[in-house]
Amino acid sequence: MRIFGKVRHRPSASWRQATDRAFTLIGDGRYEDAGALLTRAADMEPWLSESWFNLALLHKFRHDWEQARAAGLRAVALLDRESGAPDWWNVGIAATALQDWPLARRAWQAYGLKVPGDGSPSGEPLGMTLGSAAVRLSPEGEAEVVWGRRLDPARIEVLSIPLPSSGRRWGEVVLHDGVPHGERTTASADGATRAYPVFDEIELWAPSPVPTWVVLLEAASEADRDALERLAADAGFAAEDWSSSVRLLCRTCSESRMPSDEGDGEHLDPHDHSEPGHPGPLGHRTAGSGSLWVPERECGIAAPSALVRGLLDGWVADSPDTREWRDLEEVC
Repeated sequence: MRIFGKVRHRPSASWRQATDRAFTLIGDGRYEDAGALLTRAADMEPWLSESWFNLALLHKFRHDWEQARAAGLRAVALLDRESGAPDWWNVGIAATALQDWPLARRAWQAYGLKVPGDGSPSGEPLGMTLGSAAVRLSPEGEAEVVWGRRLDPARIEVLSIPLPSSGRRWGEVVLHDGVPHGERTTASADGATRAYPVFDEIELWAPSPVPTWVVLLEAASEADRDALERLAADAGFAAEDWSSSVRLLCRTCSESRMPSDEGDGEHLDPHDHSEPGHPGPLGHRTAGSGSLWVPERECGIAAPSALVRGLLDGWVADSPDTREWRDLEEVC
């Protein structure tokens, strides 16, 4: 087969059968069996970039980054086009996981992204202005979508305070996949709508030393609650009113285009808790939603143990008649 002067070989029927069977096994989580089939397919058709792309994808699912990088590089070496191929994106993810910054920069540039000059002596591609996004923590388990700041095409710094069930903390950096699963939309004061992609976490890239606490507040008004969030932010940490920032969604809705009450990466939204495709008995609602303010609030705080009580006491001292706290507990 000749296309634009280049000879292309159609994959054999055996290659297609082995590849199709392998992806069925991947869907069942049988990575070892799938790997044997994809390796056999690559032996059959080693000149096909798809053979090595599929192997790189499998190694990404297994978090075997050395093998993912090696297979990905073989895939891009066989590409017919110069830029924009998803093969380069997978190479970029593997390189980022391995902190191979020269290769990561090359991958993003080959994909077609503008990468600024070296941001550090190691060549880490800092300074990419990719804005806010959402990331789905534990996508295969009790998934939770939180807001974050994109550091580069494969990493997000978590800016929400995740619930303890996620095992994640505020300030952690997670490696994420390239294809979004869902969107969150926000409306600005002028009525304009902005959409933010929701990426699936692959693994923890950099842990946070800052523990997560849960505390019960008595806040007479929203202004009292907001004062604690500002106080924590001014100290370089975070507080989040989980009573209003967490909502429960079914998996299908979480992976679709959903409106968010908050924007600019400030709040956790949402926490998925139902069977796939079904709203569940709680429906689609925000925790603590309603027209009347409820003074008792469950609040997450990300702060060092030496500071957290001082923050709460300082918050109460600023308005002792309208504020109290109790039952502080470290949860993650």
